[in-house]
Amino acid sequence: MSSPLRTLYPEIEPYASGHLDVGDGHSIYWERVGTPGAKPAVFLHGGPGGTISPNHRRLFDPSLYDVMLFDQRGCGRSTPHAEIEANTTWHLVADIERLREFAGVGKWLVFGGSWGSTLALAYAETYPERVTELVVRGIYTLTKAELDWYYQFGVSEMFPEKWERFVAPIPPEERHEMMRAYHRRLTSEDRATRLAAARAWSIWEGETITLLPEPATSTPFEEDEFAHAFARIENHFFVNAGWLEEGQLLRDAHKLHGIPGVIVHGRYDMPCPAKYAWQLHKAWPQAEFHLIEGAGHAYSEPGILDRLIRATDKCAGKAE
Repeated sequence: MSSPLRTLYPEIEPYASGHLDVGDGHSIYWERVGTPGAKPAVFLHGGPGGTISPNHRRLFDPSLYDVMLFDQRGCGRSTPHAEIEANTTWHLVADIERLREFAGVGKWLVFGGSWGSTLALAYAETYPERVTELVVRGIYTLTKAELDWYYQFGVSEMFPEKWERFVAPIPPEERHEMMRAYHRRLTSEDRATRLAAARAWSIWEGETITLLPEPATSTPFEEDEFAHAFARIENHFFVNAGWLEEGQLLRDAHKLHGIPGVIVHGRYDMPCPAKYAWQLHKAWPQAEFHLIEGAGHAYSEPGILDRLIRATDKCAGKAE
């Protein structure tokens, strides 16, 4: 008989929070939850351009973990809002190291989902000696094929009516390069133009990340301030391919050897095809691999959530 699905831990408030000046005019919001001095961990949110939420804190047993969560540059409560200058993958990797030093820990568990998995892999491949375990979900290696699948042709075939709304703001003659067409509008001097593009870009994502429609998941993407930062920053990263060489994260996965890990991926993840999670598993065979049937992309889908919490419990030495 199988054990019941794990669910989020009870709500918990931060025991400390603040802003850290990381240079380049950026100040990032951080918070720490759990038990001071317990197992150190850092949580990396998605996007790029997303934000941390109270539910993210609940992925870890607060009696066993001391977790650092933060809003990445330009996101959430970090300032300046929606800023894309001095905001690249490698700025964020450096910020994670600053936060580790600020937290006063030598090594920590790194947890990232979706874009957070991209950032987690980039950080772990840069600083493998700083990572005790790596838990990644919704694997995104940011290759051209992955970007094209979601923003040019692929997911468009699965959600034709939603795709039609996504392309509507873009004239037909620009639709052969959707990311660049949106980039022109998201960097416009006119705020109304930016917001209209941001809403369309963000709603496309919000409506395609779960296997079945889930209003609670998609609603934040419709809010102007969230959408503005989310779309501007995500598009900025994606038109620049994350400042990664093509295939870099899989090519360098050998640097993860020796790091215990868990890979969790939904079988029907539309933004992030399962093929790339499988390739990561093949390149990093020491990690547990869990392909969740009946699940899409969102961490909140029951099968994915169950496996993630089992992963954080196991990494903290908690028995099943």
